[in-house]
Amino acid sequence: MSDDTFTEILRRANESTWSQAVQHRFVRELFDGAVPDGVMARYLIQDHRFLDSFLTLLGAAIATADSFEARLRFGRFAGMVSGEENTYFLRAFEALGVSEARRAEEPDTAPTAGFKALMREAAGTRDYAAVLAVLVVAEWLYLDWASRAPQPLPDNFVHAEWVTLHDNPFFRDFVAFLRGELDRVGPQASDTAHDFFRRAVALELAFFDAAHDV
Repeated sequence: MSDDTFTEILRRANESTWSQAVQHRFVRELFDGAVPDGVMARYLIQDHRFLDSFLTLLGAAIATADSFEARLRFGRFAGMVSGEENTYFLRAFEALGVSEARRAEEPDTAPTAGFKALMREAAGTRDYAAVLAVLVVAEWLYLDWASRAPQPLPDNFVHAEWVTLHDNPFFRDFVAFLRGELDRVGPQASDTAHDFFRRAVALELAFFDAAHDV
């Protein structure tokens, strides 16, 4: 895509925060297979908390999209999140010894609560550009860091599959679709898109920061 696309303009407006997120200590340790089990467990417990709000956001995308083809794309992605990605979480929790009780009782971190609220806020606007702005950050930022992973990936599937879930042909194609949709509709709702994009990037960085907090 051209550097002059609307999504590139949004990313450049948040360059410092975005770069800090995709080059974060957590990401570097993930590539090395060096994330301590306790840190990975806390991170995944919190990330799994997003699924309900994220599916709500995808539902809003289906409801507000202006084409049948776009609705099909969102529907297929919702199926992947509900199936393959959720299954990864359950396998990872078992490998890390994370009980259902712990998953239920451990409180949300501030970034987790903030991101859940932002996703539901965007969904509640019934504004396709607002929904897309949050989705683009949630998926494109993860593709950006995952696509930087050196080969070979770590032996531990908990680390390796978290990378490959966010860098594979299906995921790359979906991110390109999301960006194309926001490039198309975003300029007509520029202030809204900039606002939701900026807040989403800040929360992504805060979420990575929180992974190492005890």
